[in-house]
Amino acid sequence: MAHPSQLGLQDAASPVMEELLHFHDHTMMIMASIGTLVTYAMVMAVFSNLTDKYILESHQIETMWTIVPAMVLVVIALPSLRILYIMDEINDPHLTVKAMGHQWYWSYEYTDYEDLTFDAYMIPTQDLTPGQFRLLETDHRVVLPMQSPIRVLVSAEDVLHSWSVPALGVKMDAVPGRLNQTSFIASRPGVFYGQCSEICGANHSFMPIVVETVPLEHFESWSSLMLEDA
Repeated sequence: MAHPSQLGLQDAASPVMEELLHFHDHTMMIMASIGTLVTYAMVMAVFSNLTDKYILESHQIETMWTIVPAMVLVVIALPSLRILYIMDEINDPHLTVKAMGHQWYWSYEYTDYEDLTFDAYMIPTQDLTPGQFRLLETDHRVVLPMQSPIRVLVSAEDVLHSWSVPALGVKMDAVPGRLNQTSFIASRPGVFYGQCSEICGANHSFMPIVVETVPLEHFESWSSLMLEDA
């Protein structure tokens, strides 16, 4: 999860997020190089008294500063399109979870099971136990098997919400009357936190998301217990 004074993104917990981190670093290096070059050119233009009519009236320079930015955009666009293709809908998910946004909590339904549903409310500050995170913990976690393709169907009952878990590289708007879809594969076990990242009302920041990824046999035990309690 994020921590104070963090400069970069959260550590990746899925292959898609790893690709997004690499693309972020790739783009930032290009932007830093462009910024350095432009700053140097501006400083030299201000403090240098030397002029050359062949530079000031050069068609070759105009040609270069048209072609080079176009090439830079291509260098950025190609890996971006590749990631978009990777993030496309999944063909054969092992598990499907439906996340429904409400004011202000999330409801979850495991559609592959007959009666496995629950609501996830934020735990009030006064009820937190040592080690839990304020404004991020929920009374029910979304437990999912690791190293399995997971499809998440996202919608809302009242207003716009957004189901977002940064460490998994997942962010999907929840629109009333519309069923959106996203997918991911958790590459390691852990507990990953997210929040509604849409300005959905007064308590917009108080509907957190907690995803816990576990080995498959632990997930099967958890689902059996949940079905027995239901």
